Amino acid sequence: MNCIQFPILSTITYLPLAGIVGILLINKDKHALIRWLAFITTVVTFLVSLPLYFCFDQTTWNMQFVEKVPWIEAFGISYHMGIDGISLLLVLLTTFLSALAVLSTWTAVTQRVKEYMISLLFLEIGMLGVFCALDFFLFYVFWEVMLIPMYFIIGIWGGPRRIYAAVKFFIYTMSGSVLMLLAILTLYFMNFKATGHYSFNILEYYDLNIPVQAQFWLFMAFFLAFAIKVPMFPFHTWLPDAHVEAPTAGSVILAGVLLKMGTYGFLRFSLPLFPNASIDFVPVIMVLAVIGIIYGALVSIAQSDIKKLVAYSSVSHLGYCMLGMFALNTEGVEGSLIQMINHGLSTGALFLCVGMLYERRHTRLISEYGGIYKVMPWFATLFLITAFSSMGVPGLNGFIGELLILIGAFKANVWLGLIATAGLVLGAVYLLWMYKRVIYGEITKEENKSLKDMTSREWVYMLPIVVFMFWIGLCPRPFLNTMHASVGHLLEHVNQHRVVSTAVAGCNLSR
Repeated sequence: MNCIQFPILSTITYLPLAGIVGILLINKDKHALIRWLAFITTVVTFLVSLPLYFCFDQTTWNMQFVEKVPWIEAFGISYHMGIDGISLLLVLLTTFLSALAVLSTWTAVTQRVKEYMISLLFLEIGMLGVFCALDFFLFYVFWEVMLIPMYFIIGIWGGPRRIYAAVKFFIYTMSGSVLMLLAILTLYFMNFKATGHYSFNILEYYDLNIPVQAQFWLFMAFFLAFAIKVPMFPFHTWLPDAHVEAPTAGSVILAGVLLKMGTYGFLRFSLPLFPNASIDFVPVIMVLAVIGIIYGALVSIAQSDIKKLVAYSSVSHLGYCMLGMFALNTEGVEGSLIQMINHGLSTGALFLCVGMLYERRHTRLISEYGGIYKVMPWFATLFLITAFSSMGVPGLNGFIGELLILIGAFKANVWLGLIATAGLVLGAVYLLWMYKRVIYGEITKEENKSLKDMTSREWVYMLPIVVFMFWIGLCPRPFLNTMHASVGHLLEHVNQHRVVSTAVAGCNLSR
């Protein structure tokens, strides 16, 4: 029993819908009013989501704030929502970043402002629904819903190659989604065969005794859907194009939340539904994760575009998330989860910093800057904190996540842990080198001499992120406590199958 006695998850998920209705009633030329209504809607959604943390029971792995009503009974479809320690922080991250994303493009987007704000709010509904859905049909609806507004955000308000980037993003993610749909339907009929009734209940599927051979193919279908979304090497090629062409808010949401759909999918579905296959794929996925860490870092070093550098750094950072997750120990999985939050904050903040520079100079080329600290000292300070956070300097959030992941990786495989550690050094190289060229030195471009420092609006959306960077870095326990019981239960479930598999293998050898 929790202290909230109303359907809070539905309230949070559909609050942006009220903002959409309000915006639809406003004349399209009243840009200021549309922006304010969108911002107020996202702030209210964030404030309403805060009680989730304070009322969350950290001692249990069971789903909380559960809402369940029959929907399409003939097909066993329910409106079923609920969260546990794995999804709680991701829901809060979504509501937090959505408010900041609206604020970040306050003046950058001047065309079709009404449609733009509606797209952002619509996207928030889809993202929150994915993290809260406990019915596979409902989950898939939300999963597909969020593709549409992001496609338009990139394709309409993006850069010169926006159409190419938007189409590539859609084709990649849609291809993975179709495979996932086939796997969901297979599970649906397998569940009917085992229980005699139709159901899309995700929690019910956890108890299915899926044959090992079937687990392999179902795991592969889910793997492709989630690996593309992560994006995991070598399925990452859509990401740099989408990031570079998207407006700042699109990049922030893409890095901060949408990429977490993939890592969340592995934790929510792949590991508990297909434990045997997950264990079998551990070596492959850990190797791909380490390749992604090193590859992403090396390619980042070679970039001349700041935004593209940050985009490739996501491939490296999310490689750490995958490495920790498939280490299949408490340190690795909890490190992976906290690193998902860290990446949302740190990389989101980096994109916001890039957006500030772009709004002033309309170029993202590193060679166009230099000596910026002389005219923008406050920006230089916040940019440095954000870079330190991203590279995992002690005292900031990135350090906690990467430390736990590396501990977990070393426990699972010493050599892969050693190689992954090199990624930390490379991360420091590309971030500090970029920072040196943009911020330090003499101002060689005449246009940079008149740049203005941070505005009050920019302070408003940067300061809360910096507070969280220090909070998680200096006092991570409250965040780790929320996920501990759920992660423990998940690992217990997977390890039971590891023991059974080992015992079966031992019996076969002794014959």
